[in-house]
Amino acid sequence: MATTESAIASAEAHSAHNYHPLPVVVASADGAWMTDVEGRRFLDMLAGYSALNFGHGNRRLIDAAKAQLERVTLTSRAFHHDRFADFCTQLAELCGMEMVLPMNTGAEAVETAVKTARKWGYRRKGVPGGTAKIIVAADNFHGRTTTIISFSTDEEARADYGPYTPGFEIVPYGDLAALDAAMTDNTVAVLLEPIQGEAGVLVPPPGYLAGVRELTRARNVLFIADEIQSGLGRTGKTFASEHEGVVPDMYVLGKALGGGVVPVSAVVSSAEILGVFRPGEHGSTFGGNPLACAVALEVIAMLRSGEYQQRAAELGDHLHHELGLMTTGGAVEQVRGRGLWAGVDIAPSYGTGREISEKLMDRGVLVKDTHGSTIRIAPPLVISKEDLDWGLDQLRAVLTR
Repeated sequence: MATTESAIASAEAHSAHNYHPLPVVVASADGAWMTDVEGRRFLDMLAGYSALNFGHGNRRLIDAAKAQLERVTLTSRAFHHDRFADFCTQLAELCGMEMVLPMNTGAEAVETAVKTARKWGYRRKGVPGGTAKIIVAADNFHGRTTTIISFSTDEEARADYGPYTPGFEIVPYGDLAALDAAMTDNTVAVLLEPIQGEAGVLVPPPGYLAGVRELTRARNVLFIADEIQSGLGRTGKTFASEHEGVVPDMYVLGKALGGGVVPVSAVVSSAEILGVFRPGEHGSTFGGNPLACAVALEVIAMLRSGEYQQRAAELGDHLHHELGLMTTGGAVEQVRGRGLWAGVDIAPSYGTGREISEKLMDRGVLVKDTHGSTIRIAPPLVISKEDLDWGLDQLRAVLTR
């Protein structure tokens, strides 16, 4: 078996350096814990950026995948298969919507949402061809395709990938007046994360999402909620938009929808909006495949119980209480988030986010930094209170001088 050093050296030599992972090599995982190639155990406090909301190796999800693997894994959309209708019906019901357009990755779902909004604008709203505008927020993260990075404000994500795709206008996140001013007759959609994850788990001001909903409805503009990271239980509700009683025109879902087993994403909306597509106008070979649908159906069933949303709410309250206490010692400048999701700004004198992440790794806890001084905490929703407290104890130890 490879050692940590040999595995990392091989990866560095033979894979593109588009990531800078922590120097740990995972070999197995169960629940909220991962074990590396040398047998060391680590508490996972990142959960694959919310893709592992239900933990590693969740028995229900693994059993669903195994059962489907024995039957059929892929048909393409050239044919119907016996899991597809149930998946679309049940996901639409979970979202309170009517139609589903399944894809694979989050970025594909965002691209699908962009195409849907433009086509809806031309076919339904009557926007002149080639003039549709979509408003997005500064500091957004919706993926890394050429079109998506065209409306990013992160130069690390944008640099050297031009020419950029036109048709987007960027306004400050949380600023309703700026959003209102940016709207024109050619605006077809507003695309937002209800909580900005990559930006450091930024929660918008109270009333912002409700204000966006009001503005978009008044101007006949679609409100698209990118709930790829924030949705499916992470914040203590099925969708983060629910915290303000908001139902968007369109949900963009991914990550946890595949249960940490397979990549599954989807755009979920009304028949009036998704009904703009005709055969051949959009598609995906693997989108909505039998294996993906089988796993996602089990995810939907688990969310219907409300158990995971309740755990995220209760443990999230505890997480934020404990993190809030750390702000009194000078090492933590600010804590943001909702449910089992937090962005923790570390005082620069205590180290960068990367340095704190490495120190936590040395103590058996895995988190990830973002934007220099911030670490993100997002454990699987199945984590026990005792394990969560142990992980927080390690953070306290790292920040104690």
